[in-house]
Amino acid sequence: MLTAPKLKTLQELIAGSSKEELIWLSGYLAGVVAQSAGQAILPGLTQSSTQEAEAPARPAVGKITIAYGTETGNSKKLATDFAAKAKKKGINAKLVGLEQYRLTDLAKEEYFFTVISTQGDGEPPASAKKFYDHIHGEGFRLDKLKYSVLALGDTAYPLFCKAGEDVDQQFQSKGAQRIVSLQKCDTDYEDEAFQWFDQVLQRLNGGGAGNGTGNGSSQASGAGNGLAASAPAPRKHSGKRFHTGTVLANVNLNDRGSAKETYHLEIAAEDTDYEPGDSIGITPENPLATVEAIISLSGIDPTARVVFRDEEWTIIDLLKKKLNIVFLPERVVKKYDAIVQQEIPETKIGLLDLLKIYPVRDTAQFREVIAILEPVAPRLYSISSSPEAHSGEIHITVAKDTFRINGETKFGLCSDVLSQLSPEESLEFYVHRNSQFKLPAHDKDVIMIGPGTGIAPFRSFLAERDATGASGKNWLFFGDQHFTTDFLYQTEIQNWIQTGVLTKVNTAFSRDQKEKVYVQHKMLKFAAELFEWLEAGAYIYLCGAKEPMSVDVENALLEIVQQEGKRNATQAAGYLDELKEAGRFVKDVY
Repeated sequence: MLTAPKLKTLQELIAGSSKEELIWLSGYLAGVVAQSAGQAILPGLTQSSTQEAEAPARPAVGKITIAYGTETGNSKKLATDFAAKAKKKGINAKLVGLEQYRLTDLAKEEYFFTVISTQGDGEPPASAKKFYDHIHGEGFRLDKLKYSVLALGDTAYPLFCKAGEDVDQQFQSKGAQRIVSLQKCDTDYEDEAFQWFDQVLQRLNGGGAGNGTGNGSSQASGAGNGLAASAPAPRKHSGKRFHTGTVLANVNLNDRGSAKETYHLEIAAEDTDYEPGDSIGITPENPLATVEAIISLSGIDPTARVVFRDEEWTIIDLLKKKLNIVFLPERVVKKYDAIVQQEIPETKIGLLDLLKIYPVRDTAQFREVIAILEPVAPRLYSISSSPEAHSGEIHITVAKDTFRINGETKFGLCSDVLSQLSPEESLEFYVHRNSQFKLPAHDKDVIMIGPGTGIAPFRSFLAERDATGASGKNWLFFGDQHFTTDFLYQTEIQNWIQTGVLTKVNTAFSRDQKEKVYVQHKMLKFAAELFEWLEAGAYIYLCGAKEPMSVDVENALLEIVQQEGKRNATQAAGYLDELKEAGRFVKDVY
């Protein structure tokens, strides 16, 4: 018999051990007893069973591919964690970004697991676009492929996890066999993501995964290979933590005479946790005048109650706070077309104009219209403050979106609302994490390229590096239209130059001379020095408009690498790919 302390220790060891560890422990103890007592084996165990107990269980599947498509780095982080977990189980996991994946290998794969996020209006990340387009093509089958998809998204957007859904459906349509059901995750993704991967490992390790057939349906039994699809885990409600902040200041950064309006908002947010590189999400309310005009045209009672996506609302609150009524996507206009039985041309149009031109028959028909409308999508704004330098506050930089439709000047819904906020007014928001767009170690050099409102996260970066005393060098490229009216955060930038926080600044004001000059032109002008920084280990960050700016900047980088690094086009592209893979070239574009 064991003494009480020894028995307690043993019980704690057993309670904290997995099944595999207990099997190994049993074999180990058998060997110890056999050596000390001169016995071949403990009673009830054969020599072969002891040897099996001592050896770790061999997985039924030896090799898998885990591919990720990411915009903010979350998919990459999860895929990396999954690969590490698989390797601990004895599975050789190949980890690859979808932008680097060799498309011709897909038909040869046996086990392929995809982690992919959804961007914008149901689109895949830019890094996954080539892969996404490929699987939507014709002329090939994936009959040997066994797969599962983890889709990351945000339930606040109408087409939640659409890119992941599309990948799952395309694999299925080409004959691939789904071995674990599609898992869709909201912004609080970690628990559900790891549950999904645990199910994947269970199928790979415990199901006798052999060759088999299957039609890839979500409930496919995996006949012939023991890989039954699991039912999707019930999805939790969004884990977003919403904050209500008070506006402290709202200042137009552009001077008189500018063609633009760019607002710097400071918001009191004492209990808000964020890091430089993160954004905040804001869901704007619709203008009351527009809502009232819609109600008047439809004839519906504004206090009538309806259920929309499992929530009960009054008509007026639903139209004001929840539904997108200002600029309807084409898919919604087509559904409206079917309800009112009219031929509506493709155009950017709001619900109010639809009702004026193609009116509903009665309130019952208007209720049908409400059912096809989608929620207002949140708008993301890069945080331009630093938690170290601006404690208890969040700052954002907002360009007022102005455009014309049919000769009439229109404003972006959210930017228009934000531009009119006054101090003491409240604002609801949530923090949108970006695990990829983050500052490196304090001693690393940083190159920041941010024309226009792309300057926002770099104001955060510089304020943070200043406040923490980071020793790495900082180089900023900023551009806009005119020096005198559009130099955003000019005073702060000049102060950072004088205090040595900014090692180097290059500006490009496109309209101040006959030939337009942009940030990429300034990069090319200082090509030799920029390449020296990269060769010395500098990190390069790009923020701003996706097209054409980010494309032009990346092309300039390729030209610099070719010119200064004495590389051909293919080698230069490989150089940038290596920077991206190492997290040393990161983009936040929109």
